[in-house]
Amino acid sequence: MRVIVVGAGEVGTSIAENLADTHDVVVVERDPSVVEELTYSVDVLPVQGDGTDLAVLREAGVGDADMLIASTDDDEVNIVACGAAKTAGDVFTIARVKRRDLLTTWQGAERAFNVDFMVSSDLLTAEAIFRISGLAGARDVDTFAGGLVRMAEFELERPCAVAGRTVSEADRWEALTFAAIFRDDDVLVPRGDTVIEADDRVVVIGSHDAVTEFAADVGPGESNDPDDVVIVGGTAVGFQTAQVFEQHGYGPRLIERDPDRARELAEALPQSTVLQNDATDVDFLTSEYVDEADIVVAALDSDEQNLLVSLLAERIGVDRTVSIVETPEYVELFEAVGVDIAVNPREETAEEIIRFTRDARPEKIAMLEHDRAEVLEIELDGESVLVGRRLAEAMAELPGGVVVGAASRAGDLITPRGETVLEAGDHVVVFVEASVLDDVVAVI
Repeated sequence: MRVIVVGAGEVGTSIAENLADTHDVVVVERDPSVVEELTYSVDVLPVQGDGTDLAVLREAGVGDADMLIASTDDDEVNIVACGAAKTAGDVFTIARVKRRDLLTTWQGAERAFNVDFMVSSDLLTAEAIFRISGLAGARDVDTFAGGLVRMAEFELERPCAVAGRTVSEADRWEALTFAAIFRDDDVLVPRGDTVIEADDRVVVIGSHDAVTEFAADVGPGESNDPDDVVIVGGTAVGFQTAQVFEQHGYGPRLIERDPDRARELAEALPQSTVLQNDATDVDFLTSEYVDEADIVVAALDSDEQNLLVSLLAERIGVDRTVSIVETPEYVELFEAVGVDIAVNPREETAEEIIRFTRDARPEKIAMLEHDRAEVLEIELDGESVLVGRRLAEAMAELPGGVVVGAASRAGDLITPRGETVLEAGDHVVVFVEASVLDDVVAVI
């Protein structure tokens, strides 16, 4: 597949790097210094120029391209680039936007703006924060099969209900599958005799209720239903996060330093309490009982500010901290110094876009541990190796590093076991190590 990526910022570069090994990738970028850097760092063809310029797109080969992904930091540029590409070829266009109103307009009118698929980075980030906040102790949470299936990753603390036990001994949750264990730099596919250790990062897949019960049993005692949510920062992501919480019936508190912005937010968020103050003022935080919050979300303008606020929240006794981290290299650093969850908008956006580049066209993708593995939802066809035979027999033909975590059939959940026989049309949720991803997707 020939893919043109317009914009070599963090999101665009991440997408290009992910696709470079299996696709013919061209990156269009205005900044000559970035183009020069791409020439030596990523196996792509860099083209210097404006992605809205038809001549530049033709130089990039848009007439022969299968897909164009417009991922600059300017919403309007991305939309215009998609429109320009449509005039030059039969290309599938994807636009990344920040403004939710553009996404709403696109959703309300088929193929509006000549964009085939539109994704809002801020909204995806806000939704990821909401999912994580609703499951105590989880590092990552996602849903599949229309919400029927839930995937979650937990870092097991000491003491823990499953640490020191084999998977067979620990497996007492109905409709739940142990999909993977990340231990230091290793990825383990759990077997019945695999011993789970404290400090392991365990991925489970199952029904909503089963995963919630698992969280309650292995978590650090936090509630799965946070009553008091504090969002620090009235940025676009902070605003979107408050909106998502409101849509689910919550009334979060939002702290914004700028008086004018705080006034705007108070008018736009009827169920939220907007507090105008500096979130690094400890006296203010304690006077407003922020120390008693279930979760604090740091959504300020810089990674450094978010780190400071998160560590301050930890220090005064907040149960759980979530921080937006724009710089991917900082994610592990944030979590190493005490931030409970670091959410990178780039990764959230890449997950949503990259599935369109896969031959099997997964319904959904969740990337784990910075692309070391993926959880995919795929609708099975009659040619799938999983169809029409016992699952234990079918799995013997797949490489290691694969676990079928759950399946759905006509809206009903199936918890797969060795004797399960899957059918064409079933949706399967599969854990796959990155090293065998292409081989697995080709046969399921």
